[in-house]
Amino acid sequence: MPKHALLVMDVQNVIVERYADPGYIDRLRQAVEAARAKGMPVIHAVVGFRPGAPEVHPRNRMFGGLAGRPGGPADQEANRIHEAVTPRPQDVVVTKRRVSAFAGSDLDMVLRAAGVEHLVLSGLATSGVVLSTLRQAADLDYGLTVLSDACQDADAEVHRVLTEKVFPHQADVVTVAQWSES
Repeated sequence: MPKHALLVMDVQNVIVERYADPGYIDRLRQAVEAARAKGMPVIHAVVGFRPGAPEVHPRNRMFGGLAGRPGGPADQEANRIHEAVTPRPQDVVVTKRRVSAFAGSDLDMVLRAAGVEHLVLSGLATSGVVLSTLRQAADLDYGLTVLSDACQDADAEVHRVLTEKVFPHQADVVTVAQWSES
């Protein structure tokens, strides 16, 4: 059986605050606990930039407003990983520079060094980091599972369409409870 890893993506305080579902963090915590119980690596992907965001071109619609600003988001409380899923010493944290967890990070190197062949995806937002990471991971030939209720999007209909119609073409889509019991 291929080695699996759970990816917890963009679960930073400032991003968690944007989403209304109070049950999300509890479900995500259950997924993290299940992964640890299975002896599965937990990898956190966070978005972050150097002071002044020199990695970001002003034309970038998502991150362009950060370019040239003094200071840096990486050291601010708002950008810390949510306390409910705080990384443990054995967890890996990768910093990404764009939407996909692979973009500008060493995620692929970390996964291949650990012999991981299958990724279990969770995170905020379904139409952002989850979609982008799923597409890139599929192109890199990883096996994929998406935890539908450990992902969330500001638009419930977009989340539904992605998890019910788009993601199943490249991944198994299950709930945290279904995955935890498997």
